Amino acid sequence: MAEDAAGGRHAVVIGGASGIGWATARRLASDGWRVTVADLNGELAEARAAELAGLTDASGGGHEYRVVDVVDESSVEALFAGTAPELVVTTAGVSTLGSVTDHDTAEFRRVVDVCLTGAFLAFKHAGRVVEEGGSIVAIASLNARQPGRGMAAYCAAKAGLVMLAQVAALELGERGIRVNTVSPGFLVTPLTEPVLQIPGLAEEYAENSAVPHRGTAEDVARAVLYLADSPWMTGEDLAVDGGAQLRRYPDVLGLATTAFS
Repeated sequence: MAEDAAGGRHAVVIGGASGIGWATARRLASDGWRVTVADLNGELAEARAAELAGLTDASGGGHEYRVVDVVDESSVEALFAGTAPELVVTTAGVSTLGSVTDHDTAEFRRVVDVCLTGAFLAFKHAGRVVEEGGSIVAIASLNARQPGRGMAAYCAAKAGLVMLAQVAALELGERGIRVNTVSPGFLVTPLTEPVLQIPGLAEEYAENSAVPHRGTAEDVARAVLYLADSPWMTGEDLAVDGGAQLRRYPDVLGLATTAFS
């Protein structure tokens, strides 16, 4: 791939101001990519882009930020207007907790809108402009393949995301564009911090992992870069979960009910 005129290959990271997105943006910048940090939090995204500039030399400079709302199609379309990145990473996500029979419908739709429809909009508009031979990577979840009580909205959205990415891989492959997902296990990020307040949850998750290592956002970032630089991988869902898929998911709803009832 040719380097971007501004210096370094160009990557757009949606949700790039925090969590997995921020770890990925840092990793890309350290490898010489020019990164656009796109996030709903414009103030934080601007600070992150400035931080990347301080970490890299001229060969990886030119980092910038953009404000994007993944559930607003005009916002996503504007993000990709006039650009042709080699890599797009979409990490935006939210979650909620509630049994199927008691779940608030608006809350269910909010999770699906951000996690699934938001990814669809990214695929739609990024897929039109990503340069030939480029790559799109979306962050799915262990919950795409492993159900959890009380997590109907999140599990359904992430499972849908994996299949959506496979369809996109079929369609965009004609232009040499690869589409993959990464499915992390339980990580400590701004998304999961509230869940960590449930007593016993982290311990139960650790007990059901095959290896004792507690995953980090940096583990996921390494997987993203691997997929970005793997020219014959597409339609893949890469698990980064310490083998948690081999056992069972913690009873989040049961632990929460016990702790807060």
